[in-house]
Amino acid sequence: GVFAVGQDIEIRPGRRMEKGGKTTWLPIVTKAVGLRTGGSSVGQIRPGGSVSILTSLDPALVKADTLAGSVVGLPGKLPPLWNEFKVEIHLLERVVGARDDLVVDPLKPAETLMLNVNSSATVGVVAELKKISTLLKLKLPVCAEPGSRVTLSRLLGSRWGLIGYGIITA
Repeated sequence: GVFAVGQDIEIRPGRRMEKGGKTTWLPIVTKAVGLRTGGSSVGQIRPGGSVSILTSLDPALVKADTLAGSVVGLPGKLPPLWNEFKVEIHLLERVVGARDDLVVDPLKPAETLMLNVNSSATVGVVAELKKISTLLKLKLPVCAEPGSRVTLSRLLGSRWGLIGYGIITA
């Protein structure tokens, strides 16, 4: 779509809230007060290239990169927020990024994986392992369309190595 100066935008997953020992995420709705691309201010932006969206958000809300990996869109038009999802797993034959030539072992129940979905990075735990799909419970929620690709990395010593990808099914 197109963003224009003065337009309302939504940021998901948004703000982390603790209530009664339970963590929830509240989407943030704000206004685009300015748009920049290529070092110049513009009145509207379209997909493609690097852009910045200036908002009136309190800087304390974004300290320590708390919104890193969030998705911005028009209110009510963003993909669903996932705290867990099922993925169709596709493992590679060899680990990418390993110093040695390591064969990728199958996933194990309760295994911790590093996941990258769109621009977000989160940790997922294998909660349910089936032949066709695997249920992953996420430490941080992600905003993504069903059918999106997820990279899967395994901790090998002190480094994460790419072992495959998954496709979000539900």
